[in-house]
Amino acid sequence: MSDNTPINVFYDAVCPGCRKDRRRFERWAGRHGHSIVWCDVTEHQQLLRDKGVAPEAALRSLHIEKVDGTVIEGIDAYRVLIARIPFLAPIAWLIGLPGIKNALRWYYDRWVKQRLKREGRWSE
Repeated sequence: MSDNTPINVFYDAVCPGCRKDRRRFERWAGRHGHSIVWCDVTEHQQLLRDKGVAPEAALRSLHIEKVDGTVIEGIDAYRVLIARIPFLAPIAWLIGLPGIKNALRWYYDRWVKQRLKREGRWSE
């Protein structure tokens, strides 16, 4: 059974791939997606700052805010999102395994860095 408590998903709406991923998640979530609120990191910079998330960090990693105010980022945020889609819930468990989670985190961080550099939006 999927979790239907509301979450805010902070994503990079400037990124075409990120927008495509959002549409894919919305389609897969179907009726389970009503509790997912998609928030563009650019439009919600102050809210993220208030939660201790720098705008650069928000661009570099997916962030989710749970109903209790807890902010989760990176692969753990993807796990929360994927677990809301019943047929993908086993994948959420699988990507949480230590070796897989670490490898995915490395790949994800590298991919985002390359994308932001290509777009001229990477700052060090």
